[in-house]
Amino acid sequence: MRASRLLSLLLLLQTRGRLTASALAAELGVSVRTVYRDAEALCAAGIPVYTQPGPSGGIALVDGFRTRLTGLTPGEADSLFLAGAPGAVAQLGLGTVLAAAQLKVLAALPPELRGRAARVRERFHLDAPGWFRRPDEVPALATLAGALWEDKRIEVHYAREAGRDAARRVLDPLGLVLKGGVWYLVARHRGETRTYRVSRCRRAEVLGEHFQRPDGFTLAGYWERSQQEFEEAILHYPVDARLSPAGLDRMRHAIEPGPRRLALASAGPPGVGGWVRMRIPAEGFGHATVLVMSLAPGIEVLGPPELATWVAATSTELAARHGHWGTAAPGRAGTGP
Repeated sequence: MRASRLLSLLLLLQTRGRLTASALAAELGVSVRTVYRDAEALCAAGIPVYTQPGPSGGIALVDGFRTRLTGLTPGEADSLFLAGAPGAVAQLGLGTVLAAAQLKVLAALPPELRGRAARVRERFHLDAPGWFRRPDEVPALATLAGALWEDKRIEVHYAREAGRDAARRVLDPLGLVLKGGVWYLVARHRGETRTYRVSRCRRAEVLGEHFQRPDGFTLAGYWERSQQEFEEAILHYPVDARLSPAGLDRMRHAIEPGPRRLALASAGPPGVGGWVRMRIPAEGFGHATVLVMSLAPGIEVLGPPELATWVAATSTELAARHGHWGTAAPGRAGTGP
């Protein structure tokens, strides 16, 4: 705690020049006596700090002295101002903390790196949520984050689905994950580690008791495993199909990265004309129909039988409905069905 305060004192003097002890005490939230002790500690550490008595006096650094964050490469300095999406940091209740930290780092950077950092903020902005969706309301997020820092149990009222009544749960919070603009809480409940959507936590309260984090638990490792298990669990409807080279290229844009990895892993060798037979995982019949239509006409469905039958019937119906377009004169619009 004191090391952080000493650094803050040093950066305040560096960025604002001479300040009175009372002004520094107000900035740092300590007593005037503590400010003088900290100034003496900086001086003992080799920092040229001096005090000047009198109405116009104060505490200051010797003219020309500047502290620097040494060893930072230009790329490292740039990354300091790209670390984390500002919206997500604000949701965690750390928006002002991030801004203050970046200001302190900016003040300590050498001039050449300070200019690069300023250009990064002008040219790059991180926006985590996807298009056409409003961010989840997460009123419990800051409370959950506070419990995480202190390793304290929480009581949440959690609704498994939107619109359903919330059930009370006592959890040991292990981590928070932001995925595609959605916050998830990883927590232990009755000895099992599970994932909860933060927006469904109607209410959260930090309990007084601490808990012991599981030995060997890593948030990144758990999340990687849970993602794989989730994909395998929901993608239980394999589509047996042949894809043309154009269909394969279209599939790279039509299927999310996780399922695409599973699909490509089951691809066979190219056949005549570059067509490839593969098993494409889908969530069910409905999802499969949407997927197949997004890959048409570069796909031939071989199974399941009900899907192949649906594709044949739908294709016949579409051809009948749009057949007049094939005989319309160039540049003339056809009549509707």
